[in-house]
Amino acid sequence: MSNSKVLWPTLEQKLRRQELMDRMMQTRGVDADAALRVDGGMAFIEARAKCGYCLHADACRDWLGAEAPQIPPDFCPNAAFFLSCRDTD
Repeated sequence: MSNSKVLWPTLEQKLRRQELMDRMMQTRGVDADAALRVDGGMAFIEARAKCGYCLHADACRDWLGAEAPQIPPDFCPNAAFFLSCRDTD
C-alpha cells in the first residue's frame, strides 16, 4: 500500500503550496498576466498543479526565505515556466 499522505496532499498543504508558488512568482519577477496567457491559461493551471503536488515545499520555503538568486532553484518543477514568464520591464 502506498503512502497516501505523500501522494494526496491535504487541502491545507495545497493552499500553502499555492502560496509558495505566488511568492516564487513575485520574488522571481514573473509577469502574472503573461503567465496566464501561455497556452490559453493551461500552462498556468499545469504549473499550479505541479506546485500543489510538489514534494519540495520545505526546501522551497527555505529557499524563498534566504537571499535567493533571480533564477528559480533546480528542484522547482516550474523553473522553466517561471523563467519564460519573467517581467522584462
